[in-house]
Amino acid sequence: MEGIKFIKRPRLRKPYLIVAWPGMGEVAFKAAHYLIEKLSAEEFASIPAEYFYYLTSVEVKGGVLSVPELPQSRFYFWRNKKGKRDLIIFLSNAQPDLGKAEEYCQRIFQIAKSFHVKEVISFASMPQAIDHTQESAVWFTATSKELTERLKQYNLRLLTEGQISGMNGLFLGIAKKEGLEGTCLLGEIPLYTIQIENPRASSAVLSAFSKILGIEIDLGGLAEQAHTMENEINKLLEYLKTGPGEQPAPIGEDEIERIKEALSQLTKLPGSVKEKIEKLFKEASLNIAKASELKAELDKWNAYKEYEDRFLDLFRRAKEKGN
Repeated sequence: MEGIKFIKRPRLRKPYLIVAWPGMGEVAFKAAHYLIEKLSAEEFASIPAEYFYYLTSVEVKGGVLSVPELPQSRFYFWRNKKGKRDLIIFLSNAQPDLGKAEEYCQRIFQIAKSFHVKEVISFASMPQAIDHTQESAVWFTATSKELTERLKQYNLRLLTEGQISGMNGLFLGIAKKEGLEGTCLLGEIPLYTIQIENPRASSAVLSAFSKILGIEIDLGGLAEQAHTMENEINKLLEYLKTGPGEQPAPIGEDEIERIKEALSQLTKLPGSVKEKIEKLFKEASLNIAKASELKAELDKWNAYKEYEDRFLDLFRRAKEKGN
């Protein structure tokens, strides 16, 4: 099979295809990774990275420089002994060059079609004006009205308008063109925590997933991680919201911006986001009109300050060139 490296070729029964890439709150990636671990799913194939990924930096540890490995895009399988349909789980630890997204997706479709997959499920995040202590609601959207009607019985929130950025959304759109049914489950995350992983949202997504497919999943591990993360955010909020002798106050818009800024100092951008930003910088250096798209991406991740000097340099260079 062209562009696919196989370890083994399992026999599967009408499998669902689950796909996930990193994104805001790492909701999709963490959910799929946890699913693979809890089900003891086995790796059986991968997509070679060389054509779809490129290096944008080097790593320095202990004063020694090294070249990092390219991202991995792997397929796993799980045989459902209590049901009639098995699972194929595709997980990548970075988003590919979106300019090659369609070709990249075709590699995944080769696997899907060879196993007679008819339905795809992806995970994503849903940034909302909620508090980090609230339960994460799950939204959904689907590729057909029939599938939407079928999913309404699970008391999920229907996403009627909007966008799902990156591969977690784009893949379903391309899958629809290939004749596959698809669903995206989106876990709510607070607007002020989009740069850190959100195990609570990942757990909510997997809970909905388990009900839809009738698969039992022990979510205890994610619950513990969510509790730890909540405590860490509480410490930060207490520091930001109170002073000597003051009582905690409700979170307002100004506080949200301060929290986002503080969290951005404590966390790192997902690798896939860094790659996208670097790609946009390169494009903007060739065509300054791309700067608006770059600025929007930086603002979305509250990362403008980190890149401000480089961003302003784009305009200085464009002016020198007479653009």
